[in-house]
Amino acid sequence: MRMKKTSAVILALTVSAAAAVLSCGRAGGRNSSENNPVHGKDSVVIAIGSEPETLDPTRGWGHGNSPIVQSTLVKYTSDLTFENDLADGYFLSDDGLTWTFTIRDDAYFTDGEQVTASDVAFTLETAKKAQGSVDLTYMESAAAPDDRTVVITLSRPTSVFLNTAASIGIVPEHAYNEDYGTSPIGSGPYKFVEWDPQEQIIFTANENYYGGAPAIKNVTVVFMSEDAALAAVRAGEVDVAYSSAALASAEIPGYRIEALPSADNRGFTLPVLPDEGKTTSDGAPVGNDVTCNLEIRQAVAYAIDRQEIADVVLNGYGKPAYSENDGMPWNNPEVVIETDVEYARQLLAEAGWADTDGDGIVEKDGLKAEFSCLYPAGDSVRQAVAMAAAEQTEEIGIRINVEGTGWDEITRRMFSEAVMMGWGSANPNETYYLYRSEGALLNDFYNPEGYMSGTTDQYLDAAMKALTVDEAYENWKKVQWDGTDGTAMKGSCPWVWIVNLDHVTYVRDGLSIGEQPIHGHGHGLPLIQNLQEWTWAG
Repeated sequence: MRMKKTSAVILALTVSAAAAVLSCGRAGGRNSSENNPVHGKDSVVIAIGSEPETLDPTRGWGHGNSPIVQSTLVKYTSDLTFENDLADGYFLSDDGLTWTFTIRDDAYFTDGEQVTASDVAFTLETAKKAQGSVDLTYMESAAAPDDRTVVITLSRPTSVFLNTAASIGIVPEHAYNEDYGTSPIGSGPYKFVEWDPQEQIIFTANENYYGGAPAIKNVTVVFMSEDAALAAVRAGEVDVAYSSAALASAEIPGYRIEALPSADNRGFTLPVLPDEGKTTSDGAPVGNDVTCNLEIRQAVAYAIDRQEIADVVLNGYGKPAYSENDGMPWNNPEVVIETDVEYARQLLAEAGWADTDGDGIVEKDGLKAEFSCLYPAGDSVRQAVAMAAAEQTEEIGIRINVEGTGWDEITRRMFSEAVMMGWGSANPNETYYLYRSEGALLNDFYNPEGYMSGTTDQYLDAAMKALTVDEAYENWKKVQWDGTDGTAMKGSCPWVWIVNLDHVTYVRDGLSIGEQPIHGHGHGLPLIQNLQEWTWAG
């Protein structure tokens, strides 16, 4: 049976996790039936796996999600279009270089000071100087000619500016200092109360929020591993908890499981350059003589049965992935490929790969079709997805050696070996960084495979410079596939995309977590981006 070995691995991982949960549960000495907390219908305790590094939006807090403590100029709707938030209107100049926003007059920071256009300009200029995860390199200036108007001047038309504006929370110029990231003031739906590092963050509702005070008044976000979170659910100590596909088979009285769709994908990079003894500027080796062959990359892509991996490895909590932005409005539906093992074999045979020594691995000119795929040790999902893919590709004579190691080692080897990566964002800017030639081999996790294409660069530039959403989307789609080539797996295939994870979440009965937008990458923070919409029944 095709997935026999992989099923055994998943069973072992599940048993191990379950054992940890039981151990943790016994240590607590509590259970959900005996210790359900009594809520005043105004509080929640949320267990997530990832702690933010800062609550400062100029340094990345809220990037790709709503920052909740701070207001944003515009915000995403559930279908990833935009609506006004702090702004009550905006327009773009005909040349695409000047954005002008008018600011509502009923927004106040929680210290009582009114939010002005000067705060907006200060925030954007501060974010640009920080050079963190918020990319504003294309912004020349942000200025406030009066209290209600902010004028943002760009060096070049940039179609993703609204996406960026939707994730930069506005900070108070009068109260911003080096400690802001650990004790923020904002004008969003929630106020910061307390942060105990590696333990919890506490928020409370902003009763003066211009959008109306949230129904959930008190919010405690605790940071837990998946097994500890499940133990906390069993003990009735949390109301909402992220889980994993392996652990979510447990039915717990008083809770339901919500499988929240995401673009949080798992797939691996394949170096497209040969090994010519070159290194990056940091001395990391570059190139792989096996994966540099297009037929190898495409054969791997066509040999993988994504639905089977989603069903078996992810316990049904996931979907096949075909790009970095499945489900997003700018995704090209033509990137979808069907599993076709015979076609994969044909690609190899036509290129001269054959199993000449009978060991089950094809070779060409004395080179075996064998390479390593790295994953971060301790990440059981990435490990299991990689092992499942390796089992499937071995059927066509390609051996993938799955290896767990630390991120420091991955960073050193990712330019010459495959890596099981994870991406996913509500911003097409991610596509730009993943594939632009300028970003190849730059010692970061974007484009370590060394993909470079003049045609792709032209589409990327056209998408970024587009003055309308439709024009931008058309070019983002051509980046993936223009009818002849592209970054898609049936094109140049620098990536083999495998699955999009469902964000599996335990939710206490009676609590509504609202209409969740499609989640990006991240284990927890995307969940709370619509926190002001959560309600208890009754």
